[in-house]
Amino acid sequence: MVAIQAPADTANVAILQPVVDWLNANPLPAMVLGLAALGIAAYVGNTIAKRRILALVSLMVKRSQSDWGDVLHRYRVFERLVRLVPAAIVYFGIALVPGVSDSLRSLTERVSSAFMVVIAVLAVGAFLSAGNAIYERGEISKTRPIKGYLQVVKIVLFVLGGVVILATLMNRSPLIFLSGIGAMTAVLLLVFKDTLLSLVASVQLTNNDMVRVGDWVEMPKYNADGDVIDMALHTIKIQNWDKTITTVPTSKFIEDSFKNWRGMSESGARRIKRSIAIDQNTIRFLTDAEIERLKGFVLLRDYIQRKEDELAAYNLSIGQAVGAVNRRRLTNVGTFRAYVVQYLRHHPKIHQDRTLLVRQLAPGPHGLPIEIYAFTNDPAWVAYEDIQSDILDHIIAILSEFSLQVFQHPTGKDFRQGLDRS
Repeated sequence: MVAIQAPADTANVAILQPVVDWLNANPLPAMVLGLAALGIAAYVGNTIAKRRILALVSLMVKRSQSDWGDVLHRYRVFERLVRLVPAAIVYFGIALVPGVSDSLRSLTERVSSAFMVVIAVLAVGAFLSAGNAIYERGEISKTRPIKGYLQVVKIVLFVLGGVVILATLMNRSPLIFLSGIGAMTAVLLLVFKDTLLSLVASVQLTNNDMVRVGDWVEMPKYNADGDVIDMALHTIKIQNWDKTITTVPTSKFIEDSFKNWRGMSESGARRIKRSIAIDQNTIRFLTDAEIERLKGFVLLRDYIQRKEDELAAYNLSIGQAVGAVNRRRLTNVGTFRAYVVQYLRHHPKIHQDRTLLVRQLAPGPHGLPIEIYAFTNDPAWVAYEDIQSDILDHIIAILSEFSLQVFQHPTGKDFRQGLDRS
């Protein structure tokens, strides 16, 4: 028990001595008044810390050119730290309150200590979040995100903080609780199973550079098709093209297959692989008149001249007596393929350094497929679709110049025309 003494100044002894004597004679009111004074001191300290110290820090942050100060302020690191002031006042001031029993003083010190540990843990957690925010401003964060690792550090921090808080409140050594964790390993593994799986997946995804923030990924199993906007320890968020958000567990990127379009985006080209089914009934040899007409196509002029020379040389080598059926002649579908190749070679939106071919696929009940295999020089989705559509529009529209038709199943219009002719 702390006895109250009058001030050493003799001028004030006569005035304060009766109050001091009364407080010493009545320990309970003295303790209540002391606790009230301690509470008021803690409140005043908290108010000064928030309104003065925190305001001063905020002003310094605004004047500073460093990004750290602004980010730390935004994540409320300083706001959490100033809360240590009232807890420290209570911790150190409880010993000065008269009439407080040892058990109450010990309990108050333990509670205030535990509160300071909570504040410190939250402040460190906020500091880690601020550090991640600073890190994400750099280009390296797109290839080497650290958010998942920081979340693991936070989990360890919170677990250790919980152990220290529990040990402080129970007035026991933290080593006692930490030694018991070994016996609870199986339980902890079961509780943190998802966390451990996500941690392993995060390490593999980062080390193998499988996914980055900003990548276009496609996971049909989870109806995810869009850009990666966030990579955390447990989940990866994908913003689909309709602006919906799909959240996929991180471990699923290791367990299941997914398509990453990053290579296409970085290459500056995007593939066109489309086929047009030609009605096989319209495939035939070209007549001399049709050949002369097609020579008017600038894109076909060199091709037809070259093929005519080649065919003339061959037909001359086999002689005139073999008959026309044994001679080589130009076909409308072959000339059409040559036209499409030249059309793509001269198209300003087609990547000329990539594979470019127009080939026939196996004929079947749906006609003869003519496949276009090329790459656009603009991988952007909207531009790519426009380029592809314009090319196919032109190719389908020009088929009639080669006396070719697109194959399609008969429609009601076809049946009506057949009935009218009959």
